[in-house]
Amino acid sequence: MTTAYTPSETAPVMAEEPEFWEPSAPEPLEVHSEDVPDDATDADLDDATDADLDDDSDDGRDADRGHDPVVVRDAQDFGIYARTGGWAFALKVARSVRPGGQPAEGTAAAKVSAKAFAALAGCSPDRVMRYYKAWDMAADDDLVPQFEVLVPGEDVELPDADVWLSYYTSRSSASSVRGQAITAAAEAEGIRPTKALEVAENPTALRAAILADPGTAEAARGALLDRMKEDPALQTEMARAIARTDDLKKAVASEAKAADRIGYVRQIVENGQIKTPAGQTVEAPAELRAEAERHLSLIDELDDSEEAGEWAGEAYDAVKGLVARAVEEDPTLRVQERRTKFYNSLQKATKVFEELTLDEVMEEDIYEADMLQRLEALQEAIGTCISALRKATTTS
Repeated sequence: MTTAYTPSETAPVMAEEPEFWEPSAPEPLEVHSEDVPDDATDADLDDATDADLDDDSDDGRDADRGHDPVVVRDAQDFGIYARTGGWAFALKVARSVRPGGQPAEGTAAAKVSAKAFAALAGCSPDRVMRYYKAWDMAADDDLVPQFEVLVPGEDVELPDADVWLSYYTSRSSASSVRGQAITAAAEAEGIRPTKALEVAENPTALRAAILADPGTAEAARGALLDRMKEDPALQTEMARAIARTDDLKKAVASEAKAADRIGYVRQIVENGQIKTPAGQTVEAPAELRAEAERHLSLIDELDDSEEAGEWAGEAYDAVKGLVARAVEEDPTLRVQERRTKFYNSLQKATKVFEELTLDEVMEEDIYEADMLQRLEALQEAIGTCISALRKATTTS
């Protein structure tokens, strides 16, 4: 015997707020004995049932034959939900709820407040209002009728289920400042806010996806880089994390070296100038500039997945070799280059000697004979250098 369904009984719960669902009673089922031969077997009956399910000639009513009315009602309810999703529940709210403060006039007189409706449904007023707001936004888009024209119990044509999630959010976090920011960012990216909010509420799931899937990791990398442009605190945290990890620190150093070398080659191409080993900046010969352009074009054609370090090293070495040759082949430039190198070395030596604190030698017992020997050798080298410079001055 089939027992009647009561709210206190345990029953499967449909997705999307099942407490709003009030299924209508199923139509009476008709059993036509003349359609079943006297000698029909169970297999024949099963085949007939399958055939009835495939037959649309009677609006699917043949599928009801021989089934428990409760099962048929569940199937019909499921069909409505499969086609409309949350709209089926939102309609019940839209035609029955009149939020507090609105006048109870005309058709709205029979409607109740969201709080009263929630009490009848056994859920929270916030949940009711989320359905109410979803319907309101859809009404603004002319997708469903406005509340004012709906009366309790009225049925209207509902949108497809796929559209529902574009208007409804099941998360209370969406109303917070953080949730609003996530919603705005999701809309800017052209995705449903509910997806972004779900990820934000479950960072462990996001971590698992990043660890397991290269595509997700790449998306996360790009997002972090974009965020770091406007978040100095995140920049500092990322830099600190990299500095504390030896492998990452080496990788950053390697990439920085490659970037510097590519920048050296690019500067020659874009500015038409070269920087000599001694630090001079001069016009680049046409041959050198053409070679730099060739190497740079090869680097620019690399895919993001290809390592640029080797290509950068090859381009840098080739260009540096041409720079050295250009300096040697130009007598004036060669003399200037050597003069600059000498001045650079002299300045470094002078700075180092000036940093020696002779007072400490007198005050502390740090003297060793080797120190005096080194200074005497340095004095002799300086004397030789001075003599050579004086001789060169006299001859010139």
